[in-house]
Amino acid sequence: MNTPSGFPSLLLTGLMLCLGLQGEAHAQFDLEAIRNNTPSYGDSRDAVSLEVETQRTSVPAGTSFPVAVTFKIKKNWHIWPQEGGAPEGSAIFDGAQWTSITKAGGDGLEIIDIIWPELHNARVDVGLGPQEYAVFEGDATALVTLKTSDDLEAGAEATIDLAGFFQACDDSTCLAPTFDPPTRKISVTIEPDAPGTIPAEGLFTGWNPRDAADGEDAPEPTENQATANDSAAVPVDAGPSFFGITIPRTDGAVGIVVLILLSMLGGFILNLTPCVLPVIPIKIMTLSQHAATPGRALTLGLWMTIGVVAFWVAIGLPVVFFASVTDPSRIFGIWWVTFGVGALIGVMGIGIMGLFTLSLPQSTYMLNPKADTAWGSFLFGIMTAVLGLPCFGFVAGALFAGAATLPPAVTLLIFGSIGVGMGAPYLLLSANPKMVDRIPRTGPASELVKQVMGLLLLAAAAYFIGSGLIVLVAEMPWMGRQLHWWAIAIALILAGGWLMLRTFQITSRSGPRIFWTLVALTLAVIPTMYALEVTDKAKVTWTELASLRSGSSTEFSTTVWNPYTPERFQAARDAGKTVIIDFTAEWCINCKALKAAVLDVEPVKGRLAEDDSIVTFTADNSSRSAPGWALMKELGQTGIPLLAIWGPSDADDAPWQSTAYTSSQVMTALDARSKEAGN
Repeated sequence: MNTPSGFPSLLLTGLMLCLGLQGEAHAQFDLEAIRNNTPSYGDSRDAVSLEVETQRTSVPAGTSFPVAVTFKIKKNWHIWPQEGGAPEGSAIFDGAQWTSITKAGGDGLEIIDIIWPELHNARVDVGLGPQEYAVFEGDATALVTLKTSDDLEAGAEATIDLAGFFQACDDSTCLAPTFDPPTRKISVTIEPDAPGTIPAEGLFTGWNPRDAADGEDAPEPTENQATANDSAAVPVDAGPSFFGITIPRTDGAVGIVVLILLSMLGGFILNLTPCVLPVIPIKIMTLSQHAATPGRALTLGLWMTIGVVAFWVAIGLPVVFFASVTDPSRIFGIWWVTFGVGALIGVMGIGIMGLFTLSLPQSTYMLNPKADTAWGSFLFGIMTAVLGLPCFGFVAGALFAGAATLPPAVTLLIFGSIGVGMGAPYLLLSANPKMVDRIPRTGPASELVKQVMGLLLLAAAAYFIGSGLIVLVAEMPWMGRQLHWWAIAIALILAGGWLMLRTFQITSRSGPRIFWTLVALTLAVIPTMYALEVTDKAKVTWTELASLRSGSSTEFSTTVWNPYTPERFQAARDAGKTVIIDFTAEWCINCKALKAAVLDVEPVKGRLAEDDSIVTFTADNSSRSAPGWALMKELGQTGIPLLAIWGPSDADDAPWQSTAYTSSQVMTALDARSKEAGN
């Protein structure tokens, strides 16, 4: 996969990126460290910068000369090679963006050849297990051969904007590709008396002149210096990019027409996404119910289409503003935005399946949202366009990147044309009501269609909710093991809110209202407070153990609960420490309750925090392969909860043990082992 060449490629790239950023990758991804050294772009430019040096400032017309394009890659990061450049035997990550250098603008200079730098092998795990990949590392310099046009006159200036596409990764995590690539400008003056070539020295060593017009062959590339494939080496007089497709420049009629057609195609495609497709038949059925005559149906369909177009034009207005400041597509990198979009889609899916209905206050009906009037159909169209907005995030990166370089009027034309493409099918269907009448409206078949559509929407909701949670865990890694507590808290908040709302609807008596409001608040507040508490503890632990994750596997902390590993456990024992292991699991409610009632309160809590001779471990036995099970077997135990305390002289298989301990029992066991250690 090269720089995305169309909507399917971009969609696949987005999916690969989202699915690839999981698990341990987040624990090792230190985006803040990158941001402390470079401006934050929210993509691979945070780890890689682009520098360009030209050998010539003046050349004769029709002459080729080299330009050194250096990818300056931060330590511990790499970028992938050019497409087709990986040597035989190296693994290939098809989900990545290959490195390429293309023409993004300028006049009088073209790219005719690229000699790529030497590749290095890196052992990387991109979700397929550790494999050897060929990558560029450090300062990787590509020699780009540029050629001036033959018809340039003396004194003319020839220019070219070189854009570098790449994707930066470390050994387990990838940043977003450069959909908005860094661009550097090269300019030379045409002087007929200037020498045709000059010696290739320094960065330009290894470059040989090549004149594409004379049909000379390029010098044979050395191993690991394969020339770029045709798509990267062929000069492209790049115009604006839309949905990853380069289109003609918009300063002519052809470019405008192509832009409109591609925009309409993009809008039509939104109807086929999981966000919109499941509800199209429902909207068609709604229109058909009001299609008493063909003329009436066409009028309602027209107003609905106008609503779709109006929505997308309205979306284009803030894009025109924000595109000059930053990349608006990054809004989907805000976890609560993506999560909220998924939650909204999920609610719509559940509603479509008929599992609940919402009765709005009577005052809201002044908007007349029914599709039997012009105003109602207009709002109906806006709601249809809103459904397409979440899936619009898949292509927002490419669209916004292109929009940032276009005039405001052209940007608005793009969004308006998207609306036309999205709304056109509804206008066509409304013009022919007989097509709509074929859809079943009542009976088991209709209910089945709604239920299946609801499940499809839930699938889309799961994707967006999952994507939001992935971003959340990437930014706050300590949240990874606390998400279920927040899910419980949110569910009980909703339960309390529903209880209070329905109580006020059912009765007007103050007594029941006050009582059940207190019950609702209890349902909402207690789990939220607990979720906040465990999240705060997880953050403190994560921060404290940050140095241990990058250090030796035998290092441990005396201030927080360490994750149990046999190596750390043995190191603490060898250091003469009193060692405590809490054998627990995420699914063990008794374990959580016992720890909260004994170990997390005084006097045990203070003793564990203040005594440096004590090292505490949490043996998380949530999975059957957890290492804690093997130690429990050595202790002759088979179930949890279990607390074990080793003194300096206790044998490995003879600690103090309890499955239902109290504060006094734990303190007594600690006192006995402190005396033994002479403390």
